Amino acid sequence: MDEELGFTPVNKLVRLLRAKKISSVELTRYFLKRLSELGPRYNALAELTPELALAQARRADKLIARGHIASPLLGIPYGAKDLLATQGIPTRWGAPPFKDQVFDYDATVVRYLQKAGAVLIGKLAMVELAGAGSYESASASLHGPGLNPWNLNHWSGGSSSGSGSAVGAGLVPFALASETWGSIFSPAAYCGITGLRPTWGRVSRYGAMELAWSMDKVGPLAHTAEDCGLVLQAIAGHDPNDFTTHMLPYKFSSRKGSRVFRLGVLPADFTDNAEMETAFQEAQRVFRTSGMQLRPVKLPPYAYEATAAPLLHGETAGALAPFIRSEQVEQLVDRAQIEGLKRTLEVRAGDYARAQKTRQQMIPEVLTLFDEVDALLTPAVMHPAPPIEANLKAVFLKRGGYGALGALCGVPSLTVPMGLSQDGLPLGISIIGNRFDENTILQIGMAFQHATDWHMRRPSSSFA
Repeated sequence: MDEELGFTPVNKLVRLLRAKKISSVELTRYFLKRLSELGPRYNALAELTPELALAQARRADKLIARGHIASPLLGIPYGAKDLLATQGIPTRWGAPPFKDQVFDYDATVVRYLQKAGAVLIGKLAMVELAGAGSYESASASLHGPGLNPWNLNHWSGGSSSGSGSAVGAGLVPFALASETWGSIFSPAAYCGITGLRPTWGRVSRYGAMELAWSMDKVGPLAHTAEDCGLVLQAIAGHDPNDFTTHMLPYKFSSRKGSRVFRLGVLPADFTDNAEMETAFQEAQRVFRTSGMQLRPVKLPPYAYEATAAPLLHGETAGALAPFIRSEQVEQLVDRAQIEGLKRTLEVRAGDYARAQKTRQQMIPEVLTLFDEVDALLTPAVMHPAPPIEANLKAVFLKRGGYGALGALCGVPSLTVPMGLSQDGLPLGISIIGNRFDENTILQIGMAFQHATDWHMRRPSSSFA
């Protein structure tokens, strides 16, 4: 089959399957071959699941033949970040101490996708323990550094490194990722793909490795905004196994309509980032040409990152304290992360409580912005993908963006490609929305992708 099939969006694959121009088994074999042969090239593959995948694909073909198509994802292959439990299949959390870990149940999102008829072809690599201790090396993973499909000398982003690389290289049509503080929008921006961070509470985390319970979110990485909406529809919903999930139902709407969206442009420091500034200004021009109204806005004056840090570290200690106190912690790859994890045990209750109080004051003030605008715009990160050898702690200090906003306020965000750097690396823009208003940011993203072709660009064959 043509390599172009690897970069075909889910919505087009759906049409091919329904028209019986290809079977789910054929599609699954194609992506299994790509993931098995090219996945190790990007350090993206944690575990291939061929037997399960082909069994699920055969079932999908039978349902399609009978006309029993209850979900758009029926017969579509995908990969899952390796912090999601999969029954009988290793779930290693990207960390050497857990290399033999196997659960006897599926994470809720994996179960929901199975119900939708999607085909799990593999588990995808990640930064060890989702970067719980603040790592400094791209190599902080059992599977090695996530390599960027656009240039193998650059990072694919963390902690969902394998999910970003696999979608960016056309090894899976979509992947499940997770974000606590940037692990969906970072790989999306670096790898030139689309990523959706759902509202906190929209998607169950049952069966996902816990990092920070009040910040963790599971969402999709795909080629288009529409594809992300299709996946979200399948994985969203209340789950009695996750008390944080909301009863509010979700149905994806791809209707373009004639609504004029009001977009608030958040301030950004473009010092030494001229190419990012140019791409961001051009993206704003595209939005205006598409009929949207733009104006500058500012967030309420809080110390967002300083507020998020004690919450993240305190909750990490709560989730991982027995492991951190054990000798196993010394088996982690990244020394800085080991030390960072140990420091989480020193978070004071008073610091955590003050941060939580500030957070509760902050959230309603932030949400009032959406009385005046429908969404907020910002560069996803303020630089292209860093070199593999870069000190990531230094990189994180310069990344800019509004990751702490999402971590603290639980608002959804869609990251889409908006250009390429002079070195040919992707640049991304984030569209941040109100709580439980994913359809608005998806419609804005679809309008942008209708007017541009950045999401259709693909890495040079010399890399991918």
